[in-house]
Amino acid sequence: MATITFKPKQVTKKLLDVLPERARDILINRYGLGKESQKQTLEAIGKKYGITRERVRQIEEHSLATIRKSDTFDETEPVFEEMKLVIETLGSVVSEQELLKHVSQNKSTQNHAHFLLVLGHYFTKFKEDIHFESRWGVNEKLTRSIEDSIKSLYESLNDEDILPESDLITSFLEHLKEVSENNKNEEVLKRWLGMSKKINKNPLGEWGKAESPNINVKGMRDYAYLVIRRHGSPIHFREVAEQISKYFDKKAHVATTHNELIKDDRFVLVGRGLYALSDWGYMSGVVRDVISELLEKHGPMTKEEIIEKVMKERYVKENTIIVNLQNPENFQKDEAGKYRTIA
Repeated sequence: MATITFKPKQVTKKLLDVLPERARDILINRYGLGKESQKQTLEAIGKKYGITRERVRQIEEHSLATIRKSDTFDETEPVFEEMKLVIETLGSVVSEQELLKHVSQNKSTQNHAHFLLVLGHYFTKFKEDIHFESRWGVNEKLTRSIEDSIKSLYESLNDEDILPESDLITSFLEHLKEVSENNKNEEVLKRWLGMSKKINKNPLGEWGKAESPNINVKGMRDYAYLVIRRHGSPIHFREVAEQISKYFDKKAHVATTHNELIKDDRFVLVGRGLYALSDWGYMSGVVRDVISELLEKHGPMTKEEIIEKVMKERYVKENTIIVNLQNPENFQKDEAGKYRTIA
């Protein structure tokens, strides 16, 4: 992957030197190019010079144009070509945050690189909107095609979908149009997906709609859901608490975890302290309720048939089921030896 060989701060210093002092100072403050990396607003700079924010904006635009017309700017062409190559190797369009992190981990250096992007003719900034983060590209047609494909991918997802990264990438490839095979590698695809504000991944690296509680994990119940889902079978609430601490680095008290599981319809108690997901088809309620629902669904059944079906719904001993069947207030055995509910 291409990286820059020049030093952004040295390049910007040469470019800024073509400006008069006040114009240079305004750009330095506006883009955070001085000792302090904090970028200043038009209003703050206007107060410093006793001019309106609109006048500051005009000076900024005129100063950028002045730099672009200078011989120093022409001499800097190799730098812009190098930056263009970096963006192309990253996928031709990339979120601003990821691009600047690729250039440097230093905030001040990132500001200088950003200033070069603003100046360069090769680069187009696509502003943040409801669908995407702020991003930079070198091919507007390709950028729009990628964005359309990501929007299409989003529309294909259900609100509850939690996809492994490999499955999401496979699905993304099915939606991509007018994109060369050279760009269809996993790292580039993940980088493109990283521009989206609508599609994201949870702390376990699973993807889905960003607004889903399965992805935008906020509370103990959401963490518990992901833990049980990852486990794939009923799990004791103590272990749920342990796994939350392990996977998410969150302190999960056993009692608190148990209380949250009890309150949420996404979880079903299927044994002594054992919880499963209602998504898996388990019936809710105590053993008596499960027997009643099974009899209502299948009609009268023998003791053996009831035990077999209840054992698929609950992790309990056979004797627990038999004791419930012997309660005359709830169940009655007919002459054929089959049980039915009492209305």
